[in-house]
Amino acid sequence: MANTKSAAKSARKTITRTTRNRAIKSGVKTTTKDFRVQLIEEPAEAAEAMQYAASELDRAAKRGVIHKNAAARRKSRMAKQLAAIKASA
Repeated sequence: MANTKSAAKSARKTITRTTRNRAIKSGVKTTTKDFRVQLIEEPAEAAEAMQYAASELDRAAKRGVIHKNAAARRKSRMAKQLAAIKASA
């Protein structure tokens, strides 16, 4: 329990931020999973799913939920997977 007004406000802010960050991270995970499913089932349409997932990653990085290099790394890996599937087809 907070001892001062400022500590109580800080605790409230932490709850708000945690909730927001959790929702954003969940969205990133969902779009990434959707991309992987598209990659297996419909490789021709996976590029659109990757574009949407990359957008979610950029948005999360912009808001500070994940580090910008982490977003870039994940986008790079998705692009690599997409290129490998297209090359094999």
